[in-house]
Amino acid sequence: MRVSLLVFNLPARGTYFRAYHLARELARRGHATSLIYTAPRSRARFAVRYEQGGRLALVAAPDLARGSLRSGWDPWAALARTAWLQPARPDIVHAFECRPTVILPALAAARRTRAPLVIDWCDWFGRGGSVEERPPGLARAALRPVETFFEERFRTRAAATTVINRTLAEKAAALGVPSDTISLLPNGCDVSGVPALEPRAAARAALGLPTAAPIVGYVGAIFARDARLLAAAFDRVRAARPDARLAVIGYCNIPVETLVADGGAVIRTGPLDEPTLRRYLRACDQAWAPLSDTGANRGRWPLKLSTYMELGLPFVTSAIGDLPEFLARYPAGVAAPPEPAAFAAAGLALLDDPARAAALGAVGRRLAEGELSWARVADRLEAVYAGLLGTPAASPATGAQRTEQS
Repeated sequence: MRVSLLVFNLPARGTYFRAYHLARELARRGHATSLIYTAPRSRARFAVRYEQGGRLALVAAPDLARGSLRSGWDPWAALARTAWLQPARPDIVHAFECRPTVILPALAAARRTRAPLVIDWCDWFGRGGSVEERPPGLARAALRPVETFFEERFRTRAAATTVINRTLAEKAAALGVPSDTISLLPNGCDVSGVPALEPRAAARAALGLPTAAPIVGYVGAIFARDARLLAAAFDRVRAARPDARLAVIGYCNIPVETLVADGGAVIRTGPLDEPTLRRYLRACDQAWAPLSDTGANRGRWPLKLSTYMELGLPFVTSAIGDLPEFLARYPAGVAAPPEPAAFAAAGLALLDDPARAAALGAVGRRLAEGELSWARVADRLEAVYAGLLGTPAASPATGAQRTEQS
């Protein structure tokens, strides 16, 4: 197959990871795959680099906006991508979300080539979703209808829809998307960079961290109300275990250290390269993914959970959306009610029971190596594509074997 995937994200941000890992697995299976994403700085030129023996083309597309505004809204960027795709003859066009720089070129390419259009939904952006996490004011009021229009208007144009959870599957069906064209496509895990798990003591020694203090890890960006939940829960852990530390690892958009009672208990790393980020996480006793019960959080599946499982790290997250059912079936972590006392109690229980914590981490690592590997997730996606084209898909075992051999 020839497959074109489009995202509005910058590289190594947000949905880029989801699209990139799927594109890489498709290329490993021999499919000619291209992934178009937003270049970090270019305002006029496309740049292409190749992986997987030339089968995967990574296309950095220009955008006239700057910084955080390079997020899928530039009309010129949408036109440039449309022109770039003009000579292409894809068998499948896969749009990840529906902001203008993704959905408009995808619709044009699908219409021109008569290729089936697949639309992925992995974040709830519009009314009721993450737009509501913005500060109240004119910007939120102005963005809400625009975000909602693009998020919802084009869903029924898809020949197939991939969703990250049941909340978005139900929203798609409510918009008129036929249920039999909706497929659940979870985030996967990549353990290729973590062939063996570094012992916690060795990671702490290498990083100069306290050898015996309990360390709770958090990685990535966070919504403001989730940051408040994180801080309030950690304060309760700290009250019970005064030597506890909170490691805020990698890029984080909110100064969590200003929200806790004792900012000196927070280890804030700032942006890190991938090996160092993983080492900091391996130095932790557990990792957290606090999620308030909001539409934005019910409508996503944090990729950080995959990172935690890749590293065999037990985690505490919130009992919202699909998470309680997932963790009942695959006990890689604990789902606690999304309020500070219960969240802290779950974290303290794991600190008091190292054997249970280790068992949860081992379950996560096995999932990352097996059922939730990107190879297995790509098997599902390849089956969706094959169904649209009327061609046989590789069996899951065959797909996994190909990945292991590549």
